[in-house]
Amino acid sequence: MRILGISCYFHDAAAALLVDGRLVAAAEEERFSRIKHDFGFPTRAIRFCLERGKVSGADLDYVAFFEKPFIKFERILQTALATVPRSHAVFRKAMTTWMLDKLWVKSRIRDNLGIDPSRILFVEHHESHAASAFFCSPFDDAAILTVDGVGEWATATMGHGSHSSLTLDREIRFPHSLGLLYSAFTAFLGFEVNEGEYKVMGMAPYGVPRYQDKVWKLIEVADDGAFSLNLDYFSFHYSSTQTYTSNFEALFGKPRSPETAFFTESSGFPSYFGEKPGNYWQLAAENQHYADIAASIQVVTEDILLRMVHGSCARSHTTKLCMAGGVALNSVANGRILRETPVTDLYVQPAAGDSGAAIGAALFVQHQILGAARTFVMEHAYWGAELDPDRIRTTAMASGMRYVECPDETSLLDRTVDLLANGNVIGWHKVASNGGRARSAIAASWLTPGVRR
Repeated sequence: MRILGISCYFHDAAAALLVDGRLVAAAEEERFSRIKHDFGFPTRAIRFCLERGKVSGADLDYVAFFEKPFIKFERILQTALATVPRSHAVFRKAMTTWMLDKLWVKSRIRDNLGIDPSRILFVEHHESHAASAFFCSPFDDAAILTVDGVGEWATATMGHGSHSSLTLDREIRFPHSLGLLYSAFTAFLGFEVNEGEYKVMGMAPYGVPRYQDKVWKLIEVADDGAFSLNLDYFSFHYSSTQTYTSNFEALFGKPRSPETAFFTESSGFPSYFGEKPGNYWQLAAENQHYADIAASIQVVTEDILLRMVHGSCARSHTTKLCMAGGVALNSVANGRILRETPVTDLYVQPAAGDSGAAIGAALFVQHQILGAARTFVMEHAYWGAELDPDRIRTTAMASGMRYVECPDETSLLDRTVDLLANGNVIGWHKVASNGGRARSAIAASWLTPGVRR
């Protein structure tokens, strides 16, 4: 049985190939196109997966797409019509993109792979997330929690997995979204939505969560984790350029400029920023304000996730939990889940965002639809294209970057420590071999702070 999973047309397009229920290859399109978060149809990733599996499109038994486009289109239409006239720009943009590409994905798959349309199946977005977590885990029985921005309608689901099947019995629906709440703060703090959320998590430790009470004005949460947003503070459901309203700014102040260098009194002023500005103390105080906001949304997000986990595990009568969706990548929250909830065993899909949903869609077809028994556990994430030492050496030489070739891992580590100790920035790459176990790269490249190359 050969099943190809595909995700695309939002962000992090990817493909994954299952052969007899076991993952053979998985890769994001950006690895081949060199376009960060490439969302286009993953032609190159598909080609790689088929080549790795030594199959053609005609050899495939099924192709699984990670969401149901017509249901998602329905949500976009209903939301746009409900918020007219404010949503006219969103409506116009949606009509352009959906009429050109997204509604015709079945035809695109058929034309690209030469597969009969009857063998192209569509899996709901959060079912794909859930399958990517539970069916990749080592657990026969576990609670399932998926949390992201939005799929078709669902923004979070809770359920239970048992052996070769899963059930999602609770969901929270758009526009109420924990992922979009966090993304609103991502934009407010000067970072790119769907890219800079990890920077908010990284900024939080430099702050104090002194604005938690203000954040709680934006969201109401029940004991079991069910929540709803106060939509007076948000515009993501009717604007394509702005995620929050003037009410949000009245509560938290002026948004942080993306061009602003981030530093606080506690962090100090990094040398790679250049000469310390004359208004250093003023800028440090402003940055502290934003760091405190980051700390506040981070703590509130953690507290909401803890409630959701408590509720999920109580309903499933288990202490094992599987998580996926972009919010599952909040590692600080995951640490608290292990420390502060009944969870004894936690499995988070490494590619918890949309790219991993390609794996989940294929696994959902394999187990949930076809009823096949599970034979696979995802114990590592080395499923993409390999780079051999000769290619690394050739690329390093052609790039003009300084590099040193080390005879063994010990000397490589010693050299790396020396470079770090001298304030350099290290780019680290490992070559996978021996069934996914990583071995050291043969070369280390480095950049001196403040020097562009």
